[in-house]
Amino acid sequence: MTHPQQTPEPHGHDHAPGPSTGHGHSHSHGPAAPVSRHLRKVIAAILIPFATAVVVGLVVLWPGGAPAHERTGVGFDRQTEQGKVVDVQQVDCASVNAGQVPPTGDTSTPQGREAVNAQQGDCDKATIEVTSGPEKGRRFTEIVQPDAPRQLHEGQGVVVAYAPDAPRDLQYSVTDVNRKVPLAVLAGIFALAVVVVGRMRGVMALVALVLSFLILTFFILPAILEGSNPLVVAVVGSSAIMLIALYMCHGLSARTSVAVLGTLISLLLIGLLGSVFIDWAALSGNTDDNTGLIHGLYPNIDMSGLLLAGVIIGSLGVLDDVTVTQTSAVWELHQADPGMGPRALYRAAIRIGRDHIASVVNTLVLAYAGAALPLLLLFSIAQSSMGTVANSELVAEEIVRTLVGSIGLVASVPVTTALAALVVSADRTDTAARKPAAARGGRRRRAK
Repeated sequence: MTHPQQTPEPHGHDHAPGPSTGHGHSHSHGPAAPVSRHLRKVIAAILIPFATAVVVGLVVLWPGGAPAHERTGVGFDRQTEQGKVVDVQQVDCASVNAGQVPPTGDTSTPQGREAVNAQQGDCDKATIEVTSGPEKGRRFTEIVQPDAPRQLHEGQGVVVAYAPDAPRDLQYSVTDVNRKVPLAVLAGIFALAVVVVGRMRGVMALVALVLSFLILTFFILPAILEGSNPLVVAVVGSSAIMLIALYMCHGLSARTSVAVLGTLISLLLIGLLGSVFIDWAALSGNTDDNTGLIHGLYPNIDMSGLLLAGVIIGSLGVLDDVTVTQTSAVWELHQADPGMGPRALYRAAIRIGRDHIASVVNTLVLAYAGAALPLLLLFSIAQSSMGTVANSELVAEEIVRTLVGSIGLVASVPVTTALAALVVSADRTDTAARKPAAARGGRRRRAK
């Protein structure tokens, strides 16, 4: 029934058995070589209780929705409607009294320059029509100064704030531009690129991304607003996101399970370090208008805990990338040379990991620096020393966030590599015995 030459080694690789019959070159396209039943049981014994604890945490902490509050009319806490610019006319700035500060003629101060500029030149008088809400169709005017950062043009969609308690002529004002169309187009291009290049993996990645946002929107944010501990909520929510994203994108396999374990250990390290240094550096988490508004509306929220939760959630995406890459590297090295022991596998894969560390840490630091660039420019204008800049809470938060996340990323490489090397090499004898027997066509023959 069987023939000795039924399953030859592909591409002439007859010096060592391949990972499985018919898959000489699996790389990231083929399935990983299976591990023994015993190892699958060990991995399941670790991950099933962990997944069960995550589900229990979701059920126990699941909020009933964000608690209601009375709108303050400040910042994002305003009632807004959609609007459209229906007409724009140029008028003399002085005739509409556009300047909020009387012109003094003194241009040595920012206030003086702003006041003088506001009274000179032509301003835009925009007529805005409200296109949503109970007063749909109502029109109001908005004066736009020539040096305003946001200019309006006819036909443009805008977001308008509605203050019902204000005098009727002042109830509506333009707060922002409607950017829904360009953002939707950009999101569509992103999704198309992911699907075209990633194919089914790309589709699953997009589904996992949607589910991650649903967990963030319907669990993490409302649970924190409801008064639950931000750290506990972040750990449970991040763990749920991690399990969904990794298993949906990479399949239910030992390789993915090792990446999950490596990510989990790294997240615990990030949580521990973040908790210690946020407390030691006396970071309150209340550093700008937005966090101040949150604290004013919900004074029971632990703002330093919220900061720590942000560190954990922000590190998760990059951690997934590192742990999956390292696990895949170990598996591919083992498939290329099944005779490699755990030490040789670790040494080979850690060389790949060092390159990954260098690029990922640099990326993370530059991402945070880019986000804080306007703040850094302000400190540069003020000619503050580096010590003064670093000591300010705004910058210290970013430093702690960056360094704690980077330490977790660096630690994830050796941890995940070691776990993967131990798991895949523990099957070496079992798989080596199984494959030569299949290659010779004898079910009971053993390798020499």
